[in-house]
Amino acid sequence: MTETKRTATPAIGAPGDSPMLGIGLKVISVGLLLTMASLLKASEGVPPGELVFFRSLFALPPIFIFLASRGELAVGIRTRRPLWHLTRGLVGTMAMGTGFLALTSLPLPEAVALSYTMPLLIVLFSAVFLKEQVRIYRWSAMIVGFIGVGIITAPRLNVFSGGFQADVAAIGVIAALFGACFGATAQLIVRQMVQVERAATIVLYFSATSTLVSLVTLPFGWVMPSPAQWAMLIGAGIFGGIGQIFLTSSYRHADVSVIAPFEYTSLILSLLVGYFVFGDVPSAAMIAGSVVVVAAGIFIIFRERQLGLERGKARALISRLG
Repeated sequence: MTETKRTATPAIGAPGDSPMLGIGLKVISVGLLLTMASLLKASEGVPPGELVFFRSLFALPPIFIFLASRGELAVGIRTRRPLWHLTRGLVGTMAMGTGFLALTSLPLPEAVALSYTMPLLIVLFSAVFLKEQVRIYRWSAMIVGFIGVGIITAPRLNVFSGGFQADVAAIGVIAALFGACFGATAQLIVRQMVQVERAATIVLYFSATSTLVSLVTLPFGWVMPSPAQWAMLIGAGIFGGIGQIFLTSSYRHADVSVIAPFEYTSLILSLLVGYFVFGDVPSAAMIAGSVVVVAAGIFIIFRERQLGLERGKARALISRLG
């Protein structure tokens, strides 16, 4: 017997009619999440698994406070899909761990630029695993995007042939690409989950699951943080949790296709932070490849919006004819 999907009341809610507010909240969330990444990168010497633990653990208090202030804490905890949350949590934790390994192994702008591989992989995985119809426009954009990724990574992929620093950077590139694969998979799982689960529930259970799962890495070389590292790790978790709240709130006020392109402001901010804080000077290959990847990602976003509008018109026509 086919199960009837319940209509959830997502924390994101239906997009409103305040696009400028939505864009503003999105840009603030990008700044907060980049601050989180910068603090984690500055916590030099802390293993990636330990970074995941602190990022997840200290993100929980702001999320709990936010949900409680909205009266959504009780409904946020309630779920009928615990195995879905566990699967999403495991995959998401792998994405976070490999992403943090890339973050600590590469210049900040490069790690951010490689994270933009995720939208390209979502298109590929949607076609292969979900059997979604992907036409020539999105395939072309995806291929162009991967060419951009190749431009960024080519100077780095000299594993075990260019000295210790080169090896670390090459491992960072590989970790970033694995992180994008895990992240794209997690996004596809969330795409299915939002049909039957509230967004607040998904966010809450992911933070809780990643906190517990990251403890598996405890025997593999965790360190006792110094006072400065404690401050940065706690700050990273708090900034990450607040950033997630702003990100969630941004989608209340504007359509996803309006807000999503502003994700790429993180590249500009990461270039500034990388240069002035970490002394990272971007290479010509990194800048050129990033421009190609960002252009491909933005094209995919607008193509998705166009297809969404077309599907909406088709449904409306069928409804009128019916």
